[in-house]
Amino acid sequence: LWFENMGQYVDLPPLPFGDSPPARPVEVIRAAYQFAVEHPEVLSYVPCYCGCGNAGHKNNADCFVKGRDPEGRVTEWEPHGVSCAVCIDIAVDSMKMRNSGASVMAIRKKVQGDYRPRFPSSETPTPAPPQGK
Repeated sequence: LWFENMGQYVDLPPLPFGDSPPARPVEVIRAAYQFAVEHPEVLSYVPCYCGCGNAGHKNNADCFVKGRDPEGRVTEWEPHGVSCAVCIDIAVDSMKMRNSGASVMAIRKKVQGDYRPRFPSSETPTPAPPQGK
């Protein structure tokens, strides 16, 4: 019940805060998870650079959401996102750009330009968005 005003999202499982210290302030982590819930059409086309591809992640959305039901509602969180600053920062950067009106392709290119030089061998195998996105 941590998204008070989100209608269909009030039945989300509790965020996976475990024994590891959160990588960012709790409000920032909540914003990243909320963005992942509401905008898979963005984060599923944005690569991650923390090395989580080794755990089977294909994109930044996978850092936060582990499972959805057939209607797209979250059934399980990915706990990795709570303790990974790179994942959180990419999601927050993507959220800010989307809120400013950027296209998915522009968001992807900006994230790649910012993170690829710093983490050249850890980009997830993320497909490009369809034309016009």
